[in-house]
Amino acid sequence: MTLDYFYGQSGELFSYFRIPKALFQDCRFRQLSTDARTLYGILLDRMSLSVKNGWLDEQGRVYIIYTVREVQESLCCAEHKAVKLFRELEQLDLIERKRRGLGRPSLIYVKDFSSGLPKAQVQNCPNSNSGAAESAILVQPKPQANKTDKNKTEWNDPDPIYSGGIRE
Repeated sequence: MTLDYFYGQSGELFSYFRIPKALFQDCRFRQLSTDARTLYGILLDRMSLSVKNGWLDEQGRVYIIYTVREVQESLCCAEHKAVKLFRELEQLDLIERKRRGLGRPSLIYVKDFSSGLPKAQVQNCPNSNSGAAESAILVQPKPQANKTDKNKTEWNDPDPIYSGGIRE
């Protein structure tokens, strides 16, 4: 099978699931599996449909209905895996399921992952090498050691153009 390329604006023709970058970059979500992150993106997408349909509880919170079966179909996984993914999201407080009983599907409240962060602060891992700010105050990070005793810098030629004399 040979697939064609995208040309111009043709990449805009499809709908996509949006997965928040914070799920990959924030320390709080480090242990979250990639499949659970993907499921969270799918659940966020489903939220827009719930808002459009007016699915709000008595407190005004938006809820969705997304069954284990739908997770199985969306992610091509077994029932055990789908249940495990829901459990992962619940353990990190990214979703809350309200069981209704009598064979009816649970209501799922997708929680705002960014609500735990102060608005003026970006949270990063304490040992982050990404160069991102650790807080709103700019702080010069401690540089990584060069370990010149192990790198054998005396063998390096830092300026190879001029090191061996001028060639003509």
